[in-house]
Amino acid sequence: MILAAGRGERMRPLTDSCPKPLLPINGKPLIVYHIEALSRAGIDSIVINTSWLADQIVNALGDGADYGVKIRYSHEPQALETAGGIIHALPLLDDEFIVVNGDVFSDFDFVNLKDFERSAQLVLVDNPLHHPDGDFALCDGLLMNRGDELFTFSGIAAYRKSFFHYLPDTHQPLAPLLRKAADDEEVGAQYYGGRWSDVGTVERLQALQQD
Repeated sequence: MILAAGRGERMRPLTDSCPKPLLPINGKPLIVYHIEALSRAGIDSIVINTSWLADQIVNALGDGADYGVKIRYSHEPQALETAGGIIHALPLLDDEFIVVNGDVFSDFDFVNLKDFERSAQLVLVDNPLHHPDGDFALCDGLLMNRGDELFTFSGIAAYRKSFFHYLPDTHQPLAPLLRKAADDEEVGAQYYGGRWSDVGTVERLQALQQD
């Protein structure tokens, strides 16, 4: 699943007329990098959630045939936040599935998320300059809320549907669910030290273009 429903407030005015996942990096829409990487990992069925300027995303990507995958869409009349968007799309997803934020750029190999033991597995990265305090610690393969060294959640993870069981199909963020699950030692984690960027502002988009 690629998360692509957000408004992209921090990237205005670019996102006033173009959904953030369609913003180009070196002439190619950001979301296409994810689609191609998922395809290389042998994943040929992709769900994309949409809300803001949804028609543009559907028109640009179609049914995925141009990329050798099958794309289905989970539309949200109003964006439901990360957890809400995933829960809303659960009927379209397999029992185990990968989720990637549509506004990150990375060369992470999704093959490395195909096998995981717990109800969720997060990918952690080094803290970027705009988020120096990090989010979670990593201890013996477990996601922890506290530790000697904190890393940043990359926006890349794998889940089992059971992680979201009994949660209502409504607007809700993901972070509180992850925090509670980390306290209960229910979530695995792994570190990735390769290329990763949160394309969350116009300045970071420009820096990535130049790089």
